[in-house]
Amino acid sequence: MVTLTRLNGKTFTLNALYIEQVEAFPDTTITLTSGKKLVVIETVSEVEECVIAFYRKINVLGLQGDKEV
Repeated sequence: MVTLTRLNGKTFTLNALYIEQVEAFPDTTITLTSGKKLVVIETVSEVEECVIAFYRKINVLGLQGDKEV
């Protein structure tokens, strides 16, 4: 799970496994596998860092915490 912030300043937690794509429109827009779109204040790079950290934490695809992606 990753914690992100909506444009109104409220934080929420998202299961990163449901993220299909992340784009900048210029606001960062996350599209989920369900087609739902979420707009957050974090940059695309920040979302990417959070997702990679989450994947390492749950050991998805054999990513280990001490190795660079």
